[in-house]
Amino acid sequence: MKEDTTYNDIREKSLLAWLDEMEQHEDIAVRGGVRLCREYMQYLKEKNVQLGKENELKNQYLKKMAMKKGQTLLHEGDSAESIGIVLEGAVQILREDYFGNRSIMGHIGPRQLFGESYAFAGTKTLPVSVVADADGSVLMIDSRSISSCCANVCEFHNRMIENMLRLVATHNLMLHQKIHITSKRTTREKLMAYLMNQMKLQNANSFTIPYDRQELADYLEVDRSGLSNEISKLRRE
Repeated sequence: MKEDTTYNDIREKSLLAWLDEMEQHEDIAVRGGVRLCREYMQYLKEKNVQLGKENELKNQYLKKMAMKKGQTLLHEGDSAESIGIVLEGAVQILREDYFGNRSIMGHIGPRQLFGESYAFAGTKTLPVSVVADADGSVLMIDSRSISSCCANVCEFHNRMIENMLRLVATHNLMLHQKIHITSKRTTREKLMAYLMNQMKLQNANSFTIPYDRQELADYLEVDRSGLSNEISKLRRE
């Protein structure tokens, strides 16, 4: 539905008529003020058009989604064109092999990113699933809006690309940490590497991790019973 601008049009015509009258004023200062007023009105018009285009881009490329714990946001095999940012809550990146063995690739919390590696690499379909680990919301972004600038080279677009690059770098650091941990040879070494990393991240000797025992086993890519044995040994030690 087109917005009714009749009232604003009447006000603008009235203002322009008054400016036309003041432009004939004998005082040069008044005439100078009229010129400045016209220039400022033109600036406001151009700014309004720019903001309108930015809002169109936001509506076209950005979509906010609510999520419930356990809800699958993206399925393995879905198109890999979307990038997600967690606004509230958390999600897990899951991968299952042919035999149904599950591996947790990562736990993504607020202001963190998921799906960008596959989107920017040109992968057609997702090799992983994204599942909500808590109630909250995510912002889904069409990756095509980031991979190339719009014709207007608008401030919104530049800011979005800058923020996205920062998030991609942060996510890559998380992946490097997981590789470092899961490359350890034994279950105990993997567990200790993970706990030491969490202690550094949270800067505390006592801390909370985002996984239950099964999820921790899936993240470390170890058997749950073996993990339980190592946890019991650490408690006794």
